[in-house]
Amino acid sequence: MSNTTENPAGYSIEEGNAASRNAYNWSKKTFQNRAGKPGEPAQDLDGGFSNEIRFGAERIGISSDGIGTKIEVAERLNKYDTLGYDLIAMTADDLIAAGFVPTNLSNIIDVNHLDYDVVDQMMRGLHDAANFAQVAITGGEIAELGNRIGGWPGAKMNFNWCSTAIGVLHPSLAQPLSGKTARAGHVVVALRSPSFRSNGYSLARKTLQKVFGDNWHEATYDGTDADQHATWGEAMLAPSLIYSPGVAALLDAGLPLHGVAHITGGGVADNFSRVLKNGLGAVLDNLFEPLPAMQRLCEIGGIDAETAYLYWNMGTGMLVVTEEASAAAVVASLQASGYDAQVAGHLTAESGVKLRVGAGELRYA
Repeated sequence: MSNTTENPAGYSIEEGNAASRNAYNWSKKTFQNRAGKPGEPAQDLDGGFSNEIRFGAERIGISSDGIGTKIEVAERLNKYDTLGYDLIAMTADDLIAAGFVPTNLSNIIDVNHLDYDVVDQMMRGLHDAANFAQVAITGGEIAELGNRIGGWPGAKMNFNWCSTAIGVLHPSLAQPLSGKTARAGHVVVALRSPSFRSNGYSLARKTLQKVFGDNWHEATYDGTDADQHATWGEAMLAPSLIYSPGVAALLDAGLPLHGVAHITGGGVADNFSRVLKNGLGAVLDNLFEPLPAMQRLCEIGGIDAETAYLYWNMGTGMLVVTEEASAAAVVASLQASGYDAQVAGHLTAESGVKLRVGAGELRYA
C-alpha cells in the first residue's frame, strides 16, 4: 500500500519518512570520521532498529528514542511512575532486535519548570524498569527551558523525556541480527503487547478528543477489559512491556534467531518489513487479537482495520523469526520468561506482508 496520504493524526507519513532518511544520510557522512578508529560505525545496518559501533573486537549497539506524546497522558492523570518502562522499552527493545543486550542508559529531561515530586516519580519508575531490564542508568541531565517546553496546561510540570542506550552484541552472534539470514519457510513468533507502548498516541488522542472533548482522560472506559481501567486516561497510560530480557534468554539458550522486529510507530507490517531482506515477504495469519482499547477506539472513532494496523501495534509488540524446527522451543522459552508468545505466521518467497486478521486480509507492499 502507499504511504503518501495524510495520516489521520494530521501529519504526512511520506514527509516524515523522507525527513528521517535525509537526517540519516547526513549522519552517514560523518562515519568517515571514525573509520579505522575506536567507535567506527557499521555500514550495513541501514533500516535497522539500532546501529553498531566497534571498539576493536567489541561490538556495541546504540539506540536513541523518547516517549513522545504519551507524556501528555501522564500529565493529565498526574501519574508519572510508569513512564520509565516506556523510555527503556523504546531503546532496549530496539537494541535486542539487532542482538545487542542492553547494558547502560543515559537520559535527558527537558522541562518548562522544575517540580521535584514529578521528577522523583519519573526516576523511581525508571529505576524499576532498569532493574527489570538489567540496565544501569549511567548518565543524565535535567534542563529547565521555560516556554520552549509545552504540554497539557493543567500539568504540574511539562516536559520531554528521551534517552540513549548502549548494549553489547550477544556472544552467540558473529554479526548483528538483521534478517539477512532469514529464508522462506522460516517461522514468525509474536510476543503480545498489553499496551499501546509509545506509538500511535497522536491518532488515539485525536480520536478521544473528538468523541469525549477536552477532558477525554476522565471519560469512563468501556472496553472489554474495563475491570482493569476505570477511565480512558488509565487505559492509555498502561506501560510498555520490555521484551529484551526474554529475547536475550533465547540467545542464551542457543536458539536460532534470524530477525527480530520491534513493533512501535508504523504498525506491524512497516516495522516487520525492516527485517525482510532479499525480496522475502510474510504471511501473518495468527497475530494476537487487537487490544480491547484499540478495538474500542476503532469502533467509536470509525477507524478502519487498515489504518489501525498501520499506526498501532494492535496487540503485538515484537516479532521473532526462527527456524520451523525451533519454533516450539522459542515459544516455550518466551512463555517461561513471562511473556505471551505464539507462532504468528511464516516467511514467503513473495515480497510484501499479508496480515490475515478478523477484518480480512490486509496487504502491505
